[in-house]
Amino acid sequence: MNIEQAKLRIQKLKKQIIRHNDAYYIDDAPTITDASFDLLYKELVDIERQFPVLVQADSPSQRVGGKAKISFSQIIHEKPMLSLSNAFDTKDLEVFDKRVCDELGVKEVQYAVEPKFDGLAVTLHYIDGTLSLAATRGDGNTGEDVTHNIKTIKSLPLKLSAQNSASRIEIRGEVIMHKDDFDMLNKEQKKSGLKLFANPRNAAAGSLRQLDSTVAAKRPLRFYAYSIDSSQAKIKSQEQGLDELRELKIPTSGLSKTVVGVKQLIDYYKYIEGIRKGLPYDIDGVVYKVNSLNYQDELGFVSKAPRWAIAHKFSAEQVETEIIDITVQVGRTGSITPVARLKPVFVSGVTVTNATLHNEDEMRRKDILIGDYVRVRRAGDVVPEVINAIHEKRPGNAKKFIMPTKCPVCSSILIRELGEAALRCNAGMNCKAQKKQSLMHFCSRKAMDIDGLGEKIIDQLIDVNLINTFSDIYKIKKEQLTGLERFAEKSADNLITSIEKSKKTTLGKFIYALGIRNVGEATSADIAKHYGAIENIIEQDEDSLQQVDDIGPTVAKSIYQYFLDVTNTKQILSLVDHGVVWEKIESMDHEANSKLNGLTFVLTGTLKNLKRDDAKSLIQRCGGKVTNSVSKNTSYLVAGEEAGSKLSNAIALDVQVLSEEELINLTKET
Repeated sequence: MNIEQAKLRIQKLKKQIIRHNDAYYIDDAPTITDASFDLLYKELVDIERQFPVLVQADSPSQRVGGKAKISFSQIIHEKPMLSLSNAFDTKDLEVFDKRVCDELGVKEVQYAVEPKFDGLAVTLHYIDGTLSLAATRGDGNTGEDVTHNIKTIKSLPLKLSAQNSASRIEIRGEVIMHKDDFDMLNKEQKKSGLKLFANPRNAAAGSLRQLDSTVAAKRPLRFYAYSIDSSQAKIKSQEQGLDELRELKIPTSGLSKTVVGVKQLIDYYKYIEGIRKGLPYDIDGVVYKVNSLNYQDELGFVSKAPRWAIAHKFSAEQVETEIIDITVQVGRTGSITPVARLKPVFVSGVTVTNATLHNEDEMRRKDILIGDYVRVRRAGDVVPEVINAIHEKRPGNAKKFIMPTKCPVCSSILIRELGEAALRCNAGMNCKAQKKQSLMHFCSRKAMDIDGLGEKIIDQLIDVNLINTFSDIYKIKKEQLTGLERFAEKSADNLITSIEKSKKTTLGKFIYALGIRNVGEATSADIAKHYGAIENIIEQDEDSLQQVDDIGPTVAKSIYQYFLDVTNTKQILSLVDHGVVWEKIESMDHEANSKLNGLTFVLTGTLKNLKRDDAKSLIQRCGGKVTNSVSKNTSYLVAGEEAGSKLSNAIALDVQVLSEEELINLTKET
């Protein structure tokens, strides 16, 4: 075989293999036996080995990279990959539907509905038709580059069909593992004497985070898409996007449809719940999305989730077990939580031995005693909790648990602040339990992301007095580690490298890492974006902090009190002195003389040049505020193409209407 003959044979084999892959993984209708497929694949590999110059990136043989990377690089998402708000009953759906209709000024809205996969959210980027980048959701703003592992998923095309002319396509979906594939994987694990995976989701997540793609290639991973963003911008609805995905041979659930009104949402939920057990993959609910992308754009986002979508979760699995004992644990912020120590029980894919009782009031309300038989579930399929005691099974020796008056770790007197349900230890970092939890939070992936500083290592470093504060982490020397148990030369080098790497972060992650009470990831990002610098945040009082989107009195008080403590501000300065840095961001906090200061804007319709988020940022940078609904307090309505009822409302309320060009001119004058 000469090179020209090899080129023609490779082209033919590639087409055959891709066609058979589509039939097997997408259409669920294989056209040849596994053995016949293996022969085709082997022939392709053999020819490519003979003529390596003919190997191309989209060849089926290139799905296995093989070379392990040192670590995952970080990818900043062009658009945040936000989580969804949850609905648990009909009332939640009615509230959601009414809010959507009211804000859009319509009587009813069409929704695209689909199953909610229990997998790992991932974004794929095809550039000029070639799969070029894949990243995990991460914290919503920054994910991990998993391109080398995504390429091993046989149901995904490495190159899209030539008919599609879009130069850039972003596809979002979930990486999962089918239930029967999971069972086969665990059989192989058991046969090899390896640890079994707890459930398909954990197996999929662990496989996707392998540094060596040859490992991921041996795992039966699959990808199902739920959205597409194309540079052609021809897609007008969620439904059209799913049609486009199917045309591109990207797997989707095949169970999506469009409905109108709460009743049809409930009907779909019941239908999916009815077929749930028969599906080849795990789902944990259904997702409802406003179908029109223009409407989605108009509704926008809150800091944590899109306002145009909601997840309707299935009821968590409940099991019965026995409370052996009740103890308390001390949280990162000093809260004292009663915990039921259970007779081990298997629930939602994991063995549970402990479950939260939340607080003393909740424990008394449910009348839970040591020795009770109880029903347990994993709240949100994550945190185990006791639902209720089975009082008719209560044994005669069951006894009441008395909450402690002193911290079980540091012996500080426990207090219960006015309006709070939880007892609290206010010793802060002087309490070893709070110190440990705070340091673990600081090092966690969504905070400073110090790989290698897990619970056991932190315990060890606290015990030998190497770390007591955040800044102590950055003082650690290699020679201090190598003398400790669990540390050899390489592991010490790896930890020092990880610590050094963590110094470069973002302001949002840094604020989150501090562990300020009531301040989560989304709020930390909002604060960073609003003020731009840590010095600006430290200067704020409670009233000014409430000017940040979604920050109310409770959160503002927590932030203000944190920075009021001189110990905390000294700790921040020490971290900066030890080299912790972040890129400067443009502050959205403005001088009082800005011409848009105090003005309120509403955006509607599709703008020609500015994306809605860009228009919102432009207004906010110039001191203005953007809201979602028109009222008598609205200063301006900015109207684009296909402006809806908000335009009518603005005219009726005599609110001045601006075009996109007029908005740009107005902001230029400030």
